[in-house]
Amino acid sequence: MADETVGVVGAGIVGLATGREIALRRPGTRVVVFEKEPQVAVHQTGHNSGVVHAGIYYAPGSLKARLCVRGVSLLREYCQERGLPYQETGKLVVAVRRDELGRMESLYERARNNHVPDLRKVSRDGIREIEPHAGGIAALHSPRTAITDYPAVSREFAKDIEAAGGGIRTAFPVTSLTRTAGGIEVGNGEERVRVDRLILCAGLQSDTVAGLAGDSRAPRIVPFRGEYMLLRPDRAGLVRGLIYPVPDPRYPFLGVHFTPRVDGSVEVGPNAVLALAKEGYRLRDVSVRDLARLAVYPGVRKMAAQHWRTGVKEYRGSLSAAAFMRAAGDYVPGVGTADVVRGGAGVRAQALDPDGSLVDDFRIHRMGRVTAVRNAPSPAATASMAIAEHIRATVFTGSGGPV
Repeated sequence: MADETVGVVGAGIVGLATGREIALRRPGTRVVVFEKEPQVAVHQTGHNSGVVHAGIYYAPGSLKARLCVRGVSLLREYCQERGLPYQETGKLVVAVRRDELGRMESLYERARNNHVPDLRKVSRDGIREIEPHAGGIAALHSPRTAITDYPAVSREFAKDIEAAGGGIRTAFPVTSLTRTAGGIEVGNGEERVRVDRLILCAGLQSDTVAGLAGDSRAPRIVPFRGEYMLLRPDRAGLVRGLIYPVPDPRYPFLGVHFTPRVDGSVEVGPNAVLALAKEGYRLRDVSVRDLARLAVYPGVRKMAAQHWRTGVKEYRGSLSAAAFMRAAGDYVPGVGTADVVRGGAGVRAQALDPDGSLVDDFRIHRMGRVTAVRNAPSPAATASMAIAEHIRATVFTGSGGPV
C-alpha cells in the first residue's frame, strides 16, 4: 500500500535498520522512528563491543544463524560504501583444557553448517602464530570476524531515513498505543501521532512497550549487566584480534574474552550479572519498579534455581578485579590486575520464558498492524540489516522471507 506511515519504536540499530529498509524499499511509505532518549543508539547499541560475528555459535536453521550470515555481507558492503570502520581482525575460539575439545569440535561442525567463511582448526603452535601471547591447546580461527562502530552505523541509518523523507522523533517516550480505525496512535502523554502500521524495536523496554500494544506478558526481559576491563595502552599490543573461550552450551553468554576496538583499545570481558534496573549500567542503579515486575514473574524464580551458582561466580568477578582477571588469564597468560583499568558496562536485554528458559533465538510477534521484536540479543547488531529485511517481509507479506 502506497502513501502509508509506518512507525518504529526504538532508535537502536535494529529499529533504525528496519526504518531504513522500509523507507528505501517501499516507495510512498513515510517512516517515523520514536525514541525516548535525546539521541539515537543510546542503550544496547551504544554500549556494544563492536564485534561483527561470522555465525559460529548459532543453531543451524535458526533465525540467528540465517540472519547473521546474511547480515555480515550487508553490513560489510554498507560500511565500505559509507567509509565506516570495518576491520577484519579475526577471532580465535580457544580451548584451554582437554575437556573443551569435544565442545570445540561440535562448534566447528555447527559453524560449517552455517557456512562461516574460511574457518579452520589450529593447534597450539597455530595459536601462537596468530596470537603470540595467547594460551590454549587448540582453537578455531575465523579470519573474517570483524569489528566496527555500531553507533556510527546507526547514525548513518538515521540519515538514510531522513533523506528518504522520514523522521526521527527523539525525546519521545512512548507511554500509550491506541488502536484506531485503520491505524495506531502512538502517544507520549502530551502528543499523539497516528501511523498505519507500527513496529516495536524497544530493546530493554521491549516487553513493556509490547504490553501497551496488547501482546502477551511472555517473554519478559531480564537485564544482565556486562562489565569490562580495559588493557592499559602499553599492554594493548598483547592482543591482535579477538580471543574467545569455547562457550558452555548450558549458559547463553560467551564468557570473558578479549576484544580490540576500532579506537585501538582492547576490552576484557564482559561478565554477566543480573542488573537491578533495566538500564542499570552501574551497580548502584536500582529500579524498584523493574525489580517488582521481575519478582512476580515465575520464570525468574525458575531461572535462579537453575543458574544461581553461575550467578554467584559472576558477581564475585563484578566485585573483585582479581577474580575477574583470573578467567582472562587462561587465554592471555600473565595478564592480571596490573595490566587493566575498569572500563565501561552495557546491559543486555535477555528474554525469559515463564518456564525459566532463556530465549536463545530472535523472536518476533505479529499482531495485525503491530509487529513486536520481543528478543534480539547478540548477534542482533551484526544481523541488523538482515533482521530489517525479515521484519519488512513479516509486516507486508506475513512471510518473514524475501520480498
